[in-house]
Amino acid sequence: MKEAISDIVWELGNQKDIISTDPDDLHAHGYSSWSTVNPDELPVAVAYPRNTEQVATIVRVCHRHRVPVVAYSGGTSLEGNFSAPYGGVSIDFAFMNNILQVNKADMDVVVQPSVGWQDLNTELAKQGTGLFFPVDPGPTAKIGGMIGTNCSGTNAVRYGTMKDWVINLTVVLSDGQVIKTRRRPRKSSAGYNLNSLFVGSEGTLGIVTEATLKLAVVPEETSVAVVNFPSIRHAASAAASVMQAAIPVQCLEIMDEVQMKVVNLSGFTAPRVWVEKPTLFFKFAGTKASVQEHIKLVEKITAANKGGNFEFAKDEKEQKLLWSARKESLWSMLALRKEGEDVWSTDVAVPFSRLADIIEVSKKEMDELGLFASILGHIGDGNFHESIMYNKENEAERAKVEACVKNMVRLAIEMEGTCTGEHGVGWGKKESLLWEVGSETVGVMAAIKKSLDPHWILNPGKIMDVPWERKDSHHDG
Repeated sequence: MKEAISDIVWELGNQKDIISTDPDDLHAHGYSSWSTVNPDELPVAVAYPRNTEQVATIVRVCHRHRVPVVAYSGGTSLEGNFSAPYGGVSIDFAFMNNILQVNKADMDVVVQPSVGWQDLNTELAKQGTGLFFPVDPGPTAKIGGMIGTNCSGTNAVRYGTMKDWVINLTVVLSDGQVIKTRRRPRKSSAGYNLNSLFVGSEGTLGIVTEATLKLAVVPEETSVAVVNFPSIRHAASAAASVMQAAIPVQCLEIMDEVQMKVVNLSGFTAPRVWVEKPTLFFKFAGTKASVQEHIKLVEKITAANKGGNFEFAKDEKEQKLLWSARKESLWSMLALRKEGEDVWSTDVAVPFSRLADIIEVSKKEMDELGLFASILGHIGDGNFHESIMYNKENEAERAKVEACVKNMVRLAIEMEGTCTGEHGVGWGKKESLLWEVGSETVGVMAAIKKSLDPHWILNPGKIMDVPWERKDSHHDG
C-alpha cells in the first residue's frame, strides 16, 4: 500500500494536496457516526483527484499493486457503504464538485460526483431555468453517493428513484480504463443497459466521475399539509389507500408520535410545536386546479381513517418549515444522543397491501425494547425506517436492537418486500441480501463483479463477501 501511495504521488506529478495520510482524515473516511456498522480498519490514504484522468491514474496504480479503492462523496451513508475493511485508498471527490453543463432546452445537466443535489437545485433556480432535480434524499447527500446507492427520498412516489434520472455515466473501471455508458438522448435501445448496472452498485463495479441527469419542470403550484391519526396503523392504512386510489401526490411521508416528539425536543422547527401523534406529511404539486382537486380526494380518505384536520402551510416559508420537520428527522434524533449513545437507523420496503401490518408489528416490537425508538419514512412507496437509540457500550442492549432490526427485515422479506429501500447493502446488510434473493442470485452478482473487477479491489466487502473472506468474519446488522 505504501508503494502504491508513492507511485500515485509520482504519477500525478508530485502535486501537493493530492494525497493525505493525516490520521483525522483517515478516520473521517473509514468511520461514520451515522452508520449502524463500522469495520475496525481505516484507509491508509485519502486521494483528492481533480478530474477523471487523475481518478483513472489512481485506480490504475492501485490495480497494479492490488490495493483496494473506495469512492467517497457526501459520506452520509448508513450501512458502512464507504468504510475500508481492507484498508486501501479512499478517493474523495471534494474537488470534483462542478456543474459542467446545463442544457435547458434538453432538460438535462452534466455534473461531477461531489455536487450536492440541493446545490444543484439552487443553481438551476438562480439561472432561472424553471427546472429542478427531483431526487431528494438526506439534505447533504451528493450525486456520486446517490448514484452508488440508487437513493430515493421524499419525491420518489411521484418522480421515481435515482435510476430513473440518469442518462449516462462516465465510469473508471478497476484497471483504470474509462468508459461512457451511453450518449445523451433520453431513451436508447443500443446494447446492454449499463446505467442500471452501475447505479446502485455502491462503487463495487466502477467509479463514477461524471453523470448526465434528467431534470423536471418546477410545478406551478405546491402545497404542504400535515394530518395526525390516533394510531400508526390508521396512518399507514390512510397512506396505502391514497396510493391505491392513484392520487398523484408529490410526497407522502410518515412520522410516529415519538418522532414528532423528537422534532419538538430538538427545536429545529421552533417556534412551531407539533401534536405528538402519528402524522402523515403530504406535498401536493401541479396546476392550481389539480392541487385543489387532489387535496379534496386525500382529505376524504384520511377522514375515513380517523385522520384529524388537515393543517396547511399558509405560505412558502411555512411550507419549508412544515417539510423540514420530516427532512430534519434523523438529525433531530442524532442531536438528542448523550455520551455513549448511538442511533441504529435501518430501512425496508414492502408492497402497499402489507404496509399497515408490518408497521404495526414493528412499532410494537420497538416499544417492547423499552428504548427510545421511532418509525418514519417514505410511506408513499412502501418504504419506512426505524431509528432506535441505544447505549453502544452495552453489548446486551446492542444485541437486543440488532435482533429487533433483523426481525423487521425478515418480516419485510416474508411479505415479499426488500431488506433495504434506499440505504443500500454496504457492509451491514450482506446477510439480509442473502435472505432476500438467495445465494444463486448473489452468485450472479459475484460473477458480474469478478468479470469487471477480477482482483476485487473496488470497495471490497460491500454487497457481498470477498471470495477469500471467512463467512463469519464480519459483524452483520
